[in-house]
Amino acid sequence: MKIAAAAYPLDWLDSLDAAEAKLTAWVAEAAGQGAELLVFPEYGAMELASLGGREVAADLEAALHEVARHRPAMDALHLRLAAAHGVHILGGSGPVFLGDRPVNRATLYGPEGIIGHQDKLIMTRFERETWFVEPGAEARVFDTALGRIGIIICYDSEFPLLARAMVEAGAEILLAPSCTDSFAGFTRVRVGSMARALENQCVVVHAPTVGLCDFCPAVDENVGRAAIYGPPDRGWPETGILAETELNRPGWAMAEISLDAIAEVRKDGGVLNHLHWNEQALRLAQGITSA
Repeated sequence: MKIAAAAYPLDWLDSLDAAEAKLTAWVAEAAGQGAELLVFPEYGAMELASLGGREVAADLEAALHEVARHRPAMDALHLRLAAAHGVHILGGSGPVFLGDRPVNRATLYGPEGIIGHQDKLIMTRFERETWFVEPGAEARVFDTALGRIGIIICYDSEFPLLARAMVEAGAEILLAPSCTDSFAGFTRVRVGSMARALENQCVVVHAPTVGLCDFCPAVDENVGRAAIYGPPDRGWPETGILAETELNRPGWAMAEISLDAIAEVRKDGGVLNHLHWNEQALRLAQGITSA
């Protein structure tokens, strides 16, 4: 299959029609090049805060509520596009209020409907100390026509046990949407995503926000490049990088990937990280000896 990861800019939108036109163009471009799985970034939905005007978009709390109220319309739009192009889409994540405080939710859409959603599990300092976005309750794996998919949202990608649990539940592809405001932050997600691909001998799809956003302070600076990673092993690129965009340049990174190739490298790679994972616990069972 062909996978597309978006390096996505957050734009001022004057109307829902403008939002629809933008997303429609992005999906049409990737689908037109044969992509079957399209991945948009963490907090990609925050550009919808502009629909409330500049005062709303500039207020951290008001922006959350403004974006959340457009969720039904955006669900309907993603579903129309997924059905029209016969693709799977991980929509840009955004706030969903389950109670007084929101979670950061990414929804996976398929041609036949909503497949499911993953709420971010580990919150950054900004999310927990300033924005008060709540963590999700559970990790999930999604059965799709393209294979079994897990979603590790931004900071989640830096915690190997989350990804490992998804892989042990059958995930062959991990999606890592991100939103980082510095090169260091982008590097953390990039290194985490590449490490998850190495450890689990799987494909990891990294889709970031890019560029400046002068109207919404929560996502005002965005640094990154979209990329698709695999294990640096037999039958895969020696760098582990299947495709990537230029730094901070909007566009799609696309790569052909094969579930058979994932199964093969797990069975007969130069190394067998996926198979040997549990040996860590065996070696540590007696504890650590200080010498």
